Amino acid sequence: MTRNMFKTLTAALVAGSIGQAPLSAPAFAGGWVSVTYAPANARDGSALATGLRFYSLYRGLHGASIRQSGHGNAAGIAQNGRGNVGIVQQRGNGHSATLQQNGNDNAYGIFQFGGNTSANVVQNGNGGSGATLSYGW
Repeated sequence: MTRNMFKTLTAALVAGSIGQAPLSAPAFAGGWVSVTYAPANARDGSALATGLRFYSLYRGLHGASIRQSGHGNAAGIAQNGRGNVGIVQQRGNGHSATLQQNGNDNAYGIFQFGGNTSANVVQNGNGGSGATLSYGW
């Protein structure tokens, strides 16, 4: 009986020490959080689209606009249709974003701050709207 207890205790200690190895590794310091808003009804969608169009006018932007400040950022916008507004704004380093709009009168904004965030959006149909806000650290 003592021999079985010794084997069990030894196995438990070995398993416990193996389990500690991943816990003692250094913590990953980077990460990001992202919030996407896709309006649930036409009224809210129209309000968001109007807001994005006003923002576009205020900033002097037309149709598709990419504004970046920082280093190592990459972005692209493709629009198939008429009356679309696509905005990508990145502040910080290491961001990437793509926006593809297929249809007419769509509006979408991608806003990224901090560092190392990523957003890839495809918008299909007519009269759609949405926004993505990301912050990385």
